[in-house]
Amino acid sequence: MSADARLVVVSNRVAVPKARGAAGAQGGLAGALNAALKERSGVWFGWSGEEAEEHTGEISTQTTDGVTTATIDLSKRDVDEYYNGYANSTLWPLFHYRLDLAEYERETAKGYERVNERFAETLHPLLEDDDVLWVHDYHLIPLGERLRSRGVQNRIGFFLHIPWPATRLFVSLPYHERLVRTMLHYDLLGFQTHEWLDSFLHYCRTELGAEIDEETGAITLDGRTTIARAYPIGIDWDHFSKLGEDEAAQRAQQRLLNSTRRRTAMIGVDRLDYSKGLPERLDGISRFFDQHPDRVSDLVFIQIAPPSREDVESYQKIRAELEQKAGQINGARSEVDLVPVRYVNRGYSHAELFGFFRAAKIGLVTPLRDGMNLVAKEYLAAQDPEDPGVLILSRFAGAAAQMEDALLVNPHSPDDLAHAIGKALDMPLEERRRRYESLIGTVRDDNVQDWTENFLRDLDSAGQL
Repeated sequence: MSADARLVVVSNRVAVPKARGAAGAQGGLAGALNAALKERSGVWFGWSGEEAEEHTGEISTQTTDGVTTATIDLSKRDVDEYYNGYANSTLWPLFHYRLDLAEYERETAKGYERVNERFAETLHPLLEDDDVLWVHDYHLIPLGERLRSRGVQNRIGFFLHIPWPATRLFVSLPYHERLVRTMLHYDLLGFQTHEWLDSFLHYCRTELGAEIDEETGAITLDGRTTIARAYPIGIDWDHFSKLGEDEAAQRAQQRLLNSTRRRTAMIGVDRLDYSKGLPERLDGISRFFDQHPDRVSDLVFIQIAPPSREDVESYQKIRAELEQKAGQINGARSEVDLVPVRYVNRGYSHAELFGFFRAAKIGLVTPLRDGMNLVAKEYLAAQDPEDPGVLILSRFAGAAAQMEDALLVNPHSPDDLAHAIGKALDMPLEERRRRYESLIGTVRDDNVQDWTENFLRDLDSAGQL
Protein backbone atom coordinates (compact mmCIF):
# COMPACT_ATOMS: atom_id res chain seq x y z
CA MET A 1 0.00 0.00 0.00
CA SER A 2 1.41 3.40 -0.91
CA ALA A 3 2.36 5.58 2.04
CA ASP A 4 -0.38 8.11 1.35
CA ALA A 5 -3.19 5.60 0.66
CA ARG A 6 -6.05 6.06 3.06
CA LEU A 7 -7.27 2.99 4.95
CA VAL A 8 -11.02 2.41 5.14
CA VAL A 9 -12.11 -0.22 7.65
CA VAL A 10 -15.63 -1.61 7.42
CA SER A 11 -17.20 -3.69 10.18
CA ASN A 12 -20.65 -4.43 11.53
CA ARG A 13 -20.08 -2.17 14.53
CA VAL A 14 -17.76 0.81 14.87
CA ALA A 15 -15.63 1.63 17.91
CA VAL A 16 -16.59 5.31 18.16
CA PRO A 17 -14.23 7.35 20.38
CA LYS A 18 -16.68 7.76 23.27
CA ALA A 19 -17.00 3.95 23.49
CA ARG A 20 -13.33 3.05 23.19
CA GLY A 21 -11.89 1.37 26.24
CA ALA A 22 -15.31 0.30 27.46
CA ALA A 23 -16.50 -3.26 27.45
CA GLY A 24 -18.30 -3.09 24.15
CA ALA A 25 -19.05 -4.69 20.84
CA GLN A 26 -15.62 -4.42 19.25
CA GLY A 27 -13.42 -6.15 21.78
CA GLY A 28 -10.05 -7.03 20.20
CA LEU A 29 -11.02 -5.63 16.82
CA ALA A 30 -10.82 -2.02 18.00
CA GLY A 31 -7.34 -2.50 19.44
CA ALA A 32 -6.23 -4.28 16.29
CA LEU A 33 -7.15 -1.51 13.90
CA ASN A 34 -6.93 1.79 15.73
CA ALA A 35 -3.17 2.27 15.28
CA ALA A 36 -3.34 1.50 11.54
CA LEU A 37 -6.23 3.92 11.10
CA LYS A 38 -4.34 6.67 12.95
CA GLU A 39 -1.24 6.10 10.82
CA ARG A 40 -3.23 6.44 7.59
CA SER A 41 -5.77 9.11 8.65
CA GLY A 42 -8.32 6.39 8.09
CA VAL A 43 -12.07 5.98 8.12
CA TRP A 44 -13.99 3.37 10.11
CA PHE A 45 -17.43 2.71 8.65
CA GLY A 46 -20.28 0.59 9.99
CA TRP A 47 -23.45 0.38 12.03
CA SER A 48 -23.83 2.75 14.98
CA GLY A 49 -25.58 0.11 17.06
CA GLU A 50 -28.66 2.36 17.14
CA GLU A 51 -32.08 1.64 15.61
CA ALA A 52 -34.05 4.11 13.50
CA GLU A 53 -37.67 3.91 12.45
CA GLU A 54 -36.57 3.44 8.86
CA HIS A 55 -33.38 3.40 6.80
CA THR A 56 -32.53 6.98 5.76
CA GLY A 57 -28.97 6.59 4.49
CA GLU A 58 -27.89 9.40 6.80
CA ILE A 59 -24.25 9.15 7.92
CA SER A 60 -22.98 10.39 11.27
CA THR A 61 -19.27 11.28 11.26
CA GLN A 62 -16.74 12.45 13.80
CA THR A 63 -12.96 12.69 13.74
CA THR A 64 -10.70 12.03 16.73
CA ASP A 65 -6.90 11.71 16.64
CA GLY A 66 -6.97 11.67 12.84
CA VAL A 67 -9.46 8.78 12.65
CA THR A 68 -12.90 9.42 11.19
CA THR A 69 -15.78 7.22 12.26
CA ALA A 70 -18.74 7.10 9.88
CA THR A 71 -21.85 5.30 11.11
CA ILE A 72 -25.37 4.61 9.97
CA ASP A 73 -28.44 3.54 11.94
CA LEU A 74 -30.39 0.44 10.99
CA SER A 75 -34.13 -0.08 11.16
CA LYS A 76 -35.62 -2.57 13.63
CA ARG A 77 -36.43 -4.84 10.67
CA ASP A 78 -32.81 -4.67 9.51
CA VAL A 79 -31.55 -5.58 12.98
CA ASP A 80 -34.00 -8.47 13.29
CA GLU A 81 -33.29 -9.94 9.85
CA TYR A 82 -29.65 -9.06 9.14
CA TYR A 83 -28.07 -9.09 12.61
CA ASN A 84 -30.16 -11.23 14.97
CA GLY A 85 -31.42 -13.28 12.03
CA TYR A 86 -29.06 -14.34 9.26
CA ALA A 87 -25.74 -13.28 10.81
CA ASN A 88 -26.28 -14.64 14.31
CA SER A 89 -28.96 -17.31 13.88
CA THR A 90 -27.70 -18.78 10.59
CA LEU A 91 -24.04 -18.03 9.84
CA TRP A 92 -22.71 -17.93 13.41
CA PRO A 93 -24.01 -21.37 14.50
CA LEU A 94 -23.18 -22.97 11.15
CA PHE A 95 -19.62 -21.60 11.13
CA HIS A 96 -19.19 -22.87 14.71
CA TYR A 97 -20.28 -26.38 13.68
CA ARG A 98 -23.70 -26.10 15.36
CA LEU A 99 -25.85 -27.24 12.48
CA ASP A 100 -28.56 -28.12 14.99
CA LEU A 101 -28.94 -24.44 15.94
CA ALA A 102 -28.71 -22.91 12.47
CA GLU A 103 -31.98 -21.38 11.23
CA TYR A 104 -32.53 -21.15 7.49
CA GLU A 105 -35.13 -18.47 6.80
CA ARG A 106 -35.61 -16.89 3.39
CA GLU A 107 -36.63 -13.52 4.89
CA THR A 108 -33.54 -13.18 7.10
CA ALA A 109 -31.32 -14.09 4.13
CA LYS A 110 -33.01 -11.31 2.15
CA GLY A 111 -32.43 -8.92 5.05
CA TYR A 112 -28.73 -9.84 5.11
CA GLU A 113 -28.41 -9.11 1.38
CA ARG A 114 -30.39 -5.88 1.79
CA VAL A 115 -28.23 -4.48 4.58
CA ASN A 116 -25.01 -5.37 2.75
CA GLU A 117 -26.41 -3.50 -0.26
CA ARG A 118 -27.17 -0.53 1.99
CA PHE A 119 -23.65 -0.58 3.38
CA ALA A 120 -22.30 -0.50 -0.17
CA GLU A 121 -24.72 2.24 -1.25
CA THR A 122 -23.81 4.47 1.71
CA LEU A 123 -20.07 3.78 1.71
CA HIS A 124 -19.50 4.23 -2.03
CA PRO A 125 -19.71 8.06 -2.09
CA LEU A 126 -17.18 8.29 0.74
CA LEU A 127 -14.47 6.42 -1.16
CA GLU A 128 -11.49 8.01 -2.88
CA ASP A 129 -9.65 6.44 -5.80
CA ASP A 130 -6.57 5.38 -3.81
CA ASP A 131 -8.36 4.10 -0.71
CA VAL A 132 -7.59 0.60 0.49
CA LEU A 133 -10.59 -1.16 2.06
CA TRP A 134 -10.49 -3.77 4.81
CA VAL A 135 -13.84 -5.48 5.48
CA HIS A 136 -14.34 -7.52 8.65
CA ASP A 137 -16.25 -10.63 9.54
CA TYR A 138 -19.25 -12.75 8.71
CA HIS A 139 -21.81 -9.95 8.82
CA LEU A 140 -20.38 -8.41 5.63
CA ILE A 141 -19.30 -11.32 3.44
CA PRO A 142 -21.08 -10.04 0.28
CA LEU A 143 -20.00 -6.42 0.68
CA GLY A 144 -17.00 -6.64 -1.65
CA GLU A 145 -19.13 -7.96 -4.49
CA ARG A 146 -21.76 -5.27 -3.83
CA LEU A 147 -19.05 -2.58 -4.08
CA ARG A 148 -17.63 -4.12 -7.26
CA SER A 149 -21.10 -4.03 -8.83
CA ARG A 150 -21.01 -0.26 -8.28
CA GLY A 151 -17.74 0.04 -10.16
CA VAL A 152 -15.37 0.17 -7.17
CA GLN A 153 -11.91 -0.85 -8.38
CA ASN A 154 -10.04 -0.22 -5.10
CA ARG A 155 -8.02 -2.90 -3.41
CA ILE A 156 -10.38 -4.68 -0.98
CA GLY A 157 -9.47 -7.26 1.67
CA PHE A 158 -11.69 -9.34 3.92
CA PHE A 159 -10.88 -11.00 7.25
CA LEU A 160 -13.03 -13.71 8.85
CA HIS A 161 -12.66 -13.68 12.64
CA ILE A 162 -14.59 -16.93 13.18
CA PRO A 163 -13.97 -20.49 11.90
CA TRP A 164 -14.76 -21.58 8.36
CA PRO A 165 -16.73 -24.86 8.51
CA ALA A 166 -15.88 -28.11 6.77
CA THR A 167 -17.37 -28.41 3.28
CA ARG A 168 -19.88 -31.10 4.26
CA LEU A 169 -21.34 -28.74 6.84
CA PHE A 170 -21.19 -25.60 4.76
CA VAL A 171 -23.14 -27.05 1.84
CA SER A 172 -26.18 -27.30 4.14
CA LEU A 173 -26.49 -23.52 3.75
CA PRO A 174 -29.01 -22.55 1.05
CA TYR A 175 -27.26 -20.60 -1.74
CA HIS A 176 -23.85 -21.49 -0.29
CA GLU A 177 -22.22 -21.22 -3.71
CA ARG A 178 -23.53 -17.72 -4.22
CA LEU A 179 -22.11 -16.60 -0.85
CA VAL A 180 -18.63 -17.95 -1.57
CA ARG A 181 -18.61 -16.46 -5.06
CA THR A 182 -19.15 -13.04 -3.50
CA MET A 183 -16.02 -13.61 -1.39
CA LEU A 184 -13.96 -14.16 -4.52
CA HIS A 185 -14.50 -10.50 -5.45
CA TYR A 186 -12.08 -9.52 -2.67
CA ASP A 187 -8.38 -9.23 -3.50
CA LEU A 188 -7.28 -10.87 -0.24
CA LEU A 189 -9.08 -13.19 2.18
CA GLY A 190 -7.74 -13.75 5.69
CA PHE A 191 -8.50 -16.63 8.07
CA GLN A 192 -7.40 -17.16 11.68
CA THR A 193 -5.76 -20.58 11.19
CA HIS A 194 -4.53 -22.89 8.46
CA GLU A 195 -7.33 -25.30 9.37
CA TRP A 196 -10.04 -22.75 8.51
CA LEU A 197 -8.10 -21.70 5.39
CA ASP A 198 -7.79 -25.31 4.22
CA SER A 199 -11.55 -25.81 4.70
CA PHE A 200 -12.25 -22.78 2.51
CA LEU A 201 -9.80 -23.87 -0.20
CA HIS A 202 -11.31 -27.37 -0.15
CA TYR A 203 -14.76 -25.91 -0.79
CA CYS A 204 -13.50 -23.73 -3.66
CA ARG A 205 -11.75 -26.68 -5.26
CA THR A 206 -14.45 -29.32 -4.86
CA GLU A 207 -17.67 -27.29 -5.13
CA LEU A 208 -16.70 -24.47 -7.50
CA GLY A 209 -13.99 -26.19 -9.52
CA ALA A 210 -11.61 -23.30 -8.81
CA GLU A 211 -7.90 -23.55 -9.57
CA ILE A 212 -5.88 -23.43 -6.33
CA ASP A 213 -2.19 -22.55 -5.99
CA GLU A 214 -1.26 -24.02 -2.60
CA GLU A 215 2.03 -22.12 -2.44
CA THR A 216 0.61 -18.60 -2.85
CA GLY A 217 -2.98 -19.20 -1.76
CA ALA A 218 -4.24 -17.98 -5.13
CA ILE A 219 -7.81 -19.02 -6.05
CA THR A 220 -8.65 -18.54 -9.72
CA LEU A 221 -12.22 -18.79 -10.95
CA ASP A 222 -13.86 -17.31 -14.05
CA GLY A 223 -10.70 -15.37 -14.91
CA ARG A 224 -10.43 -13.63 -11.52
CA THR A 225 -7.81 -14.40 -8.85
CA THR A 226 -8.17 -13.95 -5.10
CA ILE A 227 -5.44 -14.65 -2.54
CA ALA A 228 -6.42 -16.54 0.64
CA ARG A 229 -4.07 -16.91 3.61
CA ALA A 230 -3.97 -17.52 7.37
CA TYR A 231 -3.22 -14.59 9.68
CA PRO A 232 -3.49 -15.66 13.35
CA ILE A 233 -4.54 -12.61 15.34
CA GLY A 234 -2.76 -11.66 18.56
CA ILE A 235 -3.22 -9.27 21.45
CA ASP A 236 -1.75 -5.80 21.94
CA TRP A 237 1.15 -7.11 24.03
CA ASP A 238 2.65 -3.74 24.96
CA HIS A 239 -0.68 -2.33 26.10
CA PHE A 240 -2.02 -5.39 27.88
CA SER A 241 1.18 -6.42 29.67
CA LYS A 242 1.46 -2.91 31.18
CA LEU A 243 -2.01 -3.11 32.70
CA GLY A 244 -0.44 -4.81 35.71
CA GLU A 245 0.81 -1.37 36.76
CA ASP A 246 -2.75 -0.05 36.77
CA GLU A 247 -4.34 0.56 40.17
CA ALA A 248 -7.58 -1.10 39.02
CA ALA A 249 -5.65 -4.26 38.09
CA GLN A 250 -3.87 -4.40 41.42
CA ARG A 251 -7.09 -3.87 43.34
CA ALA A 252 -8.84 -6.62 41.33
CA GLN A 253 -5.95 -9.03 41.94
CA GLN A 254 -6.01 -8.40 45.66
CA ARG A 255 -9.79 -8.58 45.78
CA LEU A 256 -9.78 -12.04 44.26
CA LEU A 257 -6.90 -13.29 46.39
CA ASN A 258 -8.57 -12.05 49.57
CA SER A 259 -11.84 -13.74 48.67
CA THR A 260 -10.42 -17.18 47.87
CA ARG A 261 -9.17 -17.87 51.41
CA ARG A 262 -6.06 -19.75 50.31
CA ARG A 263 -7.93 -21.82 47.73
CA THR A 264 -6.54 -21.94 44.17
CA ALA A 265 -8.57 -19.70 41.87
CA MET A 266 -9.47 -21.08 38.43
CA ILE A 267 -10.98 -18.55 36.02
CA GLY A 268 -12.96 -18.51 32.78
CA VAL A 269 -13.86 -15.29 30.96
CA ASP A 270 -16.16 -15.70 27.97
CA ARG A 271 -18.92 -13.86 26.23
CA LEU A 272 -22.18 -15.66 26.94
CA ASP A 273 -22.33 -17.82 23.83
CA TYR A 274 -22.93 -21.52 23.13
CA SER A 275 -19.72 -21.74 21.07
CA LYS A 276 -17.69 -21.14 24.24
CA GLY A 277 -18.54 -24.53 25.75
CA LEU A 278 -19.68 -23.12 29.09
CA PRO A 279 -22.23 -25.83 30.03
CA GLU A 280 -19.68 -28.49 29.06
CA ARG A 281 -17.09 -26.67 31.17
CA LEU A 282 -19.32 -26.83 34.24
CA ASP A 283 -19.91 -30.53 33.54
CA GLY A 284 -16.15 -31.06 33.64
CA ILE A 285 -15.83 -29.15 36.91
CA SER A 286 -18.71 -31.13 38.39
CA ARG A 287 -16.98 -34.36 37.34
CA PHE A 288 -13.75 -33.20 39.01
CA PHE A 289 -15.55 -32.54 42.30
CA ASP A 290 -17.41 -35.87 42.00
CA GLN A 291 -14.07 -37.66 41.65
CA HIS A 292 -12.31 -35.54 44.30
CA PRO A 293 -14.93 -34.28 46.78
CA ASP A 294 -12.21 -33.43 49.30
CA ARG A 295 -10.72 -30.88 46.88
CA VAL A 296 -13.64 -28.47 47.14
CA SER A 297 -11.55 -26.82 49.85
CA ASP A 298 -8.61 -26.49 47.40
CA LEU A 299 -10.27 -24.95 44.34
CA VAL A 300 -12.75 -22.19 43.50
CA PHE A 301 -13.93 -21.59 39.93
CA ILE A 302 -14.87 -18.09 38.79
CA GLN A 303 -16.81 -17.85 35.52
CA ILE A 304 -17.24 -14.34 34.16
CA ALA A 305 -19.79 -14.39 31.32
CA PRO A 306 -21.06 -11.00 30.12
CA PRO A 307 -24.41 -11.33 28.32
CA SER A 308 -24.56 -11.00 24.54
CA ARG A 309 -27.20 -11.08 21.79
CA GLU A 310 -29.94 -11.24 24.39
CA ASP A 311 -32.64 -11.00 21.71
CA VAL A 312 -31.63 -14.37 20.22
CA GLU A 313 -33.53 -17.27 21.81
CA SER A 314 -30.58 -19.69 21.91
CA TYR A 315 -28.65 -17.20 24.05
CA GLN A 316 -31.49 -16.92 26.53
CA LYS A 317 -31.49 -20.71 26.83
CA ILE A 318 -27.76 -20.98 27.50
CA ARG A 319 -27.94 -18.38 30.26
CA ALA A 320 -30.70 -20.36 32.00
CA GLU A 321 -28.72 -23.60 31.55
CA LEU A 322 -25.57 -22.11 33.05
CA GLU A 323 -27.40 -20.73 36.04
CA GLN A 324 -28.97 -24.14 36.62
CA LYS A 325 -25.68 -26.07 36.35
CA ALA A 326 -23.78 -23.64 38.58
CA GLY A 327 -26.60 -23.86 41.12
CA GLN A 328 -26.53 -27.67 41.08
CA ILE A 329 -22.76 -27.79 41.74
CA ASN A 330 -23.03 -25.24 44.52
CA GLY A 331 -26.07 -26.93 46.01
CA ALA A 332 -24.23 -30.25 46.20
CA ARG A 333 -20.79 -28.99 47.27
CA SER A 334 -21.15 -25.73 49.22
CA GLU A 335 -20.51 -25.23 52.92
CA VAL A 336 -21.73 -22.28 54.96
CA ASP A 337 -18.40 -20.52 54.34
CA LEU A 338 -17.47 -22.02 50.96
CA VAL A 339 -18.95 -21.93 47.45
CA PRO A 340 -17.08 -23.88 44.73
CA VAL A 341 -18.44 -21.99 41.65
CA ARG A 342 -18.92 -18.27 41.24
CA TYR A 343 -20.94 -17.43 38.15
CA VAL A 344 -20.82 -13.70 37.30
CA ASN A 345 -23.08 -12.44 34.52
CA ARG A 346 -21.44 -9.06 33.90
CA GLY A 347 -18.40 -7.50 32.25
CA TYR A 348 -15.21 -5.97 33.67
CA SER A 349 -12.58 -3.57 32.33
CA HIS A 350 -9.40 -4.93 30.75
CA ALA A 351 -7.41 -3.72 33.76
CA GLU A 352 -9.69 -5.58 36.19
CA LEU A 353 -9.50 -8.73 34.05
CA PHE A 354 -5.71 -8.49 34.10
CA GLY A 355 -5.84 -8.48 37.90
CA PHE A 356 -8.22 -11.45 38.02
CA PHE A 357 -6.04 -13.40 35.56
CA ARG A 358 -2.93 -12.64 37.62
CA ALA A 359 -4.61 -13.93 40.78
CA ALA A 360 -5.89 -17.13 39.14
CA LYS A 361 -3.48 -20.07 39.02
CA ILE A 362 -5.55 -21.88 36.38
CA GLY A 363 -7.06 -20.37 33.24
CA LEU A 364 -9.89 -22.42 31.74
CA VAL A 365 -10.47 -21.64 28.05
CA THR A 366 -12.55 -24.44 26.54
CA PRO A 367 -14.61 -23.33 23.54
CA LEU A 368 -16.28 -26.00 21.42
CA ARG A 369 -15.07 -24.05 18.38
CA ASP A 370 -13.34 -20.68 18.14
CA GLY A 371 -11.68 -18.64 15.43
CA MET A 372 -8.76 -17.77 17.71
CA ASN A 373 -9.63 -16.92 21.36
CA LEU A 374 -7.66 -13.98 22.65
CA VAL A 375 -8.63 -14.65 26.28
CA ALA A 376 -6.15 -17.54 26.25
CA LYS A 377 -3.39 -15.14 25.21
CA GLU A 378 -4.48 -12.45 27.68
CA TYR A 379 -4.44 -14.96 30.53
CA LEU A 380 -0.84 -15.86 29.75
CA ALA A 381 0.20 -12.22 29.32
CA ALA A 382 -1.08 -11.46 32.82
CA GLN A 383 0.92 -14.20 34.57
CA ASP A 384 3.85 -13.68 36.93
CA PRO A 385 6.85 -15.23 35.11
CA GLU A 386 8.30 -16.37 38.45
CA ASP A 387 5.09 -18.10 39.55
CA PRO A 388 2.88 -18.54 36.46
CA GLY A 389 -0.51 -20.16 36.29
CA VAL A 390 -1.54 -23.03 34.01
CA LEU A 391 -3.62 -22.60 30.85
CA ILE A 392 -6.16 -25.35 30.09
CA LEU A 393 -7.14 -24.85 26.46
CA SER A 394 -9.61 -26.51 24.10
CA ARG A 395 -7.95 -28.21 21.16
CA PHE A 396 -10.77 -26.72 19.06
CA ALA A 397 -9.76 -23.10 19.71
CA GLY A 398 -7.74 -21.50 16.93
CA ALA A 399 -5.13 -20.57 19.55
CA ALA A 400 -4.38 -24.27 20.17
CA ALA A 401 -2.35 -24.40 16.95
CA GLN A 402 0.09 -21.92 18.51
CA MET A 403 -0.03 -23.22 22.08
CA GLU A 404 0.93 -26.87 22.23
CA ASP A 405 2.36 -26.48 25.74
CA ALA A 406 -0.99 -25.54 27.23
CA LEU A 407 -2.96 -28.44 28.68
CA LEU A 408 -4.99 -29.23 25.56
CA VAL A 409 -8.37 -30.84 26.21
CA ASN A 410 -11.46 -32.11 24.45
CA PRO A 411 -14.16 -29.78 25.86
CA HIS A 412 -16.89 -32.34 25.09
CA SER A 413 -15.35 -34.81 27.56
CA PRO A 414 -16.04 -34.17 31.28
CA ASP A 415 -13.39 -36.76 32.18
CA ASP A 416 -10.76 -35.03 30.03
CA LEU A 417 -11.54 -31.68 31.64
CA ALA A 418 -11.56 -33.15 35.14
CA HIS A 419 -8.18 -34.83 34.55
CA ALA A 420 -6.65 -31.56 33.25
CA ILE A 421 -7.98 -29.60 36.26
CA GLY A 422 -6.36 -32.10 38.62
CA LYS A 423 -3.08 -31.96 36.69
CA ALA A 424 -3.07 -28.14 36.69
CA LEU A 425 -3.89 -27.99 40.39
CA ASP A 426 -0.95 -30.25 41.29
CA MET A 427 1.56 -29.04 38.67
CA PRO A 428 4.96 -28.25 40.22
CA LEU A 429 6.45 -24.78 39.80
CA GLU A 430 9.25 -26.00 37.53
CA GLU A 431 6.80 -27.45 35.01
CA ARG A 432 4.56 -24.38 35.19
CA ARG A 433 7.53 -22.16 34.37
CA ARG A 434 8.65 -24.40 31.51
CA ARG A 435 5.21 -24.37 29.90
CA TYR A 436 4.82 -20.63 30.42
CA GLU A 437 8.19 -19.83 28.87
CA SER A 438 7.33 -21.97 25.85
CA LEU A 439 3.94 -20.27 25.41
CA ILE A 440 4.68 -16.62 26.15
CA GLY A 441 6.94 -16.12 23.12
CA THR A 442 4.14 -16.46 20.58
CA VAL A 443 1.84 -14.27 22.70
CA ARG A 444 4.48 -11.54 22.78
CA ASP A 445 5.82 -11.84 19.23
CA ASP A 446 2.70 -12.71 17.21
CA ASN A 447 0.94 -9.57 18.38
CA VAL A 448 -1.89 -7.58 16.93
CA GLN A 449 0.38 -4.97 15.36
CA ASP A 450 2.19 -7.66 13.34
CA TRP A 451 -1.18 -9.16 12.36
CA THR A 452 -2.35 -5.81 10.99
CA GLU A 453 0.92 -5.09 9.19
CA ASN A 454 1.09 -8.56 7.63
CA PHE A 455 -2.45 -8.42 6.28
CA LEU A 456 -2.13 -4.89 4.87
CA ARG A 457 1.25 -5.69 3.31
CA ASP A 458 -0.22 -8.70 1.52
CA LEU A 459 -3.30 -6.72 0.50
CA ASP A 460 -1.03 -4.13 -1.10
CA SER A 461 0.76 -6.79 -3.16
CA ALA A 462 -2.18 -9.19 -3.74
CA GLY A 463 -2.60 -8.24 -7.39
CA GLN A 464 1.09 -8.89 -8.12
CA LEU A 465 1.24 -12.49 -6.83
